[in-house]
Amino acid sequence: MSKHSKKKNRFENRNNENFNKGKSSTDFVEDKSLHIPQKPKVSIDLNVRILPFTEKQKELIDLIQDKNTKVIFLKGPAGSSKSIVSVYCALEALNKKKIGEIIYIRNAVESSDHPLGYLKGDLESKMQPYLAPLMDKMEELLPKSQVNYLTEKGHLRGIPVGFLRGLSLNCAYIIVDEIQNASKTELITIMTRIGKFSKLLLLADEKQIDVRNSAYKSVFNAFDNQESRDQGIVTFEFGIDDIMREEVIKHIIKTFDTIK
Repeated sequence: MSKHSKKKNRFENRNNENFNKGKSSTDFVEDKSLHIPQKPKVSIDLNVRILPFTEKQKELIDLIQDKNTKVIFLKGPAGSSKSIVSVYCALEALNKKKIGEIIYIRNAVESSDHPLGYLKGDLESKMQPYLAPLMDKMEELLPKSQVNYLTEKGHLRGIPVGFLRGLSLNCAYIIVDEIQNASKTELITIMTRIGKFSKLLLLADEKQIDVRNSAYKSVFNAFDNQESRDQGIVTFEFGIDDIMREEVIKHIIKTFDTIK
């Protein structure tokens, strides 16, 4: 061994000794525990209202709450209880401390033929009109004071589709409304956000598609098979007879179906 090599080894040994001085062997053990970023659980008991659910609604509730269900495609006409059942299941999971938050995602596509135009204010202010359907269902199922508590403590969150990339949504019920207006790219972005211990609910009314590049029908059909079900991705459909909002809506939808 050359003098240079001996001097180099003595230098490396001395540095290692200084580095390890005062260190126990446990200081260098790799932390292999799984850390999942998530919202804290609710600290109160929620008074979730029990509704007189139909047998079809109970079937959906069982499907959503099944531990093997991760993603559910839910479609049906207006008033068929897609939103209320989804929010009910989310609140139940929140109340049982299974999740820390309910995340509401909605494509910012206006259903009117006359757009509102630019909305003033910060992101939170701009999201308020799009959160209205969620808050409506919240106030139907919870006392107002508890809705305020969930909002103030950050257990309810609205996210525009355009702000989803890069996020991993853990320990949450993710309710995506008006998904019939999503493109293939948006659906890929939305479906790949689901994180640990989360459920993704994709709500759609195929009679209210407001965009030309909607990919919902083809994506729904692509995942409507046994292979997807084995992976925890399921489909469910309500029909006209399942409309609960108001009896006249059944007649309205049937009449529109006859108009060419």
